[in-house]
Amino acid sequence: MTVIPQQTSWQETARQVQAVRDRSIESVDPYVAAFPEKLKGRVIDVPRKYLTSAEQAITESPAEALVASLAAGKLTAVAVTNAFLRRAAIAQKLTNCIYELLPKRALARAKHLDEYFATHRKPSGPLHGLPISIKGHVGLEGRDLSAGFVSWTSKKSPVDANIVKILLNAGAVVYARTTEPQGLMALETCSNITGTTTNPHNTALTPGGSSGGESALQALYGSPLGIGSDIGGSIRSPAANCGLYGLKPSTGRLPLIGCDAYVLGCETILGTLGPISPTLGGVEIFMKTVIESQPWLTDSMMLPIPWRDQETHIHRNDKTLTVGVMWTDDVVTPAPAVTRALTEVVERLKIVEGVEVIEWKAFQQKEALEILTKLYAPDGGKAFAEHLQSSGEPYQPLTAWTLRDTPGIEELSQHGVWEWTGKREFFRYAYLQQWNTIAPEMDVILCPAFPTPAPIHDTSRYWGYTSLFNLLDYSALVFPVTKVDPERDAKDPTYTPKNDFDAWAYENYDPVAQEHAPVSLQLVAKRLEEEKLLQAFKEIKEKIGLPFVDCLA
Repeated sequence: MTVIPQQTSWQETARQVQAVRDRSIESVDPYVAAFPEKLKGRVIDVPRKYLTSAEQAITESPAEALVASLAAGKLTAVAVTNAFLRRAAIAQKLTNCIYELLPKRALARAKHLDEYFATHRKPSGPLHGLPISIKGHVGLEGRDLSAGFVSWTSKKSPVDANIVKILLNAGAVVYARTTEPQGLMALETCSNITGTTTNPHNTALTPGGSSGGESALQALYGSPLGIGSDIGGSIRSPAANCGLYGLKPSTGRLPLIGCDAYVLGCETILGTLGPISPTLGGVEIFMKTVIESQPWLTDSMMLPIPWRDQETHIHRNDKTLTVGVMWTDDVVTPAPAVTRALTEVVERLKIVEGVEVIEWKAFQQKEALEILTKLYAPDGGKAFAEHLQSSGEPYQPLTAWTLRDTPGIEELSQHGVWEWTGKREFFRYAYLQQWNTIAPEMDVILCPAFPTPAPIHDTSRYWGYTSLFNLLDYSALVFPVTKVDPERDAKDPTYTPKNDFDAWAYENYDPVAQEHAPVSLQLVAKRLEEEKLLQAFKEIKEKIGLPFVDCLA
């Protein structure tokens, strides 16, 4: 690969991008004044102080309610778009979650939709007037595609990404682009372009990554629905850290054309797009809308699987929903707050009708982690390093760990890539045989999404609870359960860590420092079972009343 150094310093390039963002914030009308001081700690309630009651009502409405109100003509697209632009501008000042706002584009679109409604007296599509935020590496015509690299900020998207086109055809309004980490490869959101994005539940904590701009924005109700992406947990980590719903579909269900990432073309571990939303209804609306557009008709990478009737996937012949509980992956022990959340869910599931709870033991997790380490960076991290060298920007701490310093990273030969990709396929086969043999009746797996609640910045090193399901290409949903309670979730001073990863997670768990952080869990179904997964979770949610605590309050 030939790398052409930039003529401008990386710091100046970053300042130019930030200036574009700042101008986009300043152009929001009415203007959102600067706060008197840099606010820290819990900032969830702050936006309400700067919004009208009408703006609060709009922005705190679920996506599904907004769609209904817009379709009935009770709200205009312009009013809804303006309200979310205002709240997003406030969210940026609180958490640094915005890559750029798009007020001119969004309001022109909203005005067009209102004119359509006035003329035809009906909505333009199933998402008529709904504002949707998108992660920065999802292409928008004429906007940059940095994917977290300073040297990529000059790259421009020639067209909107396919998934954006689908959402626009359904009537959506794209109004905000959100922050992402360096090269997209971290479960936190920090880059040399935009700096560090913080968690509005507690700004000392990370909102997760790599879709952390999305999660911080949505936790502040600055977006009702957004597009994230996930190659190792990058939808589920942010959703978990901020108390949201996030779905990682299997590959082949949502179109990737028009998105950018330095690993595009490398098929050792494939990434996927997916929805993040403050409500489960937002996730469902997104999936149903995109898949019912039949993306396989224009994209040969898409699998021709229509959105299937969910009721056909569970309860056949009066069968109960069977939930397998994986308490630990046997590599990193979940923190007390996570174990408490899992225990509370399991105890309630055991006493409701129509649900059977069984144990599911972790299967060859160490082998899975070894395969993942080899296949995330089969070139030994060389391409990533070259993209940094092109601008002169330094590594961020977590990307240095992930793509340079993790034990086991090496540049594979062509035969080595074949060998480790073959091991990936054998692992997938073995895992499925284990499921079919040990627990053939099991519908879904319930497990942690991360070893701890939202971590302190620069400490999210262990991806095992999420990346396992990227390796398997299974469908996975993260959902909120409760919040950290420093007394009930106290650290066990007698615990002896089992390995270096376990020690790192144990040392960086602090329920006092992590107070107010949501505690979330993960539900997993087999490959391409998104409909079954959502139906199973809806049943669980309704039967036991999830979340137990309002994680966005």
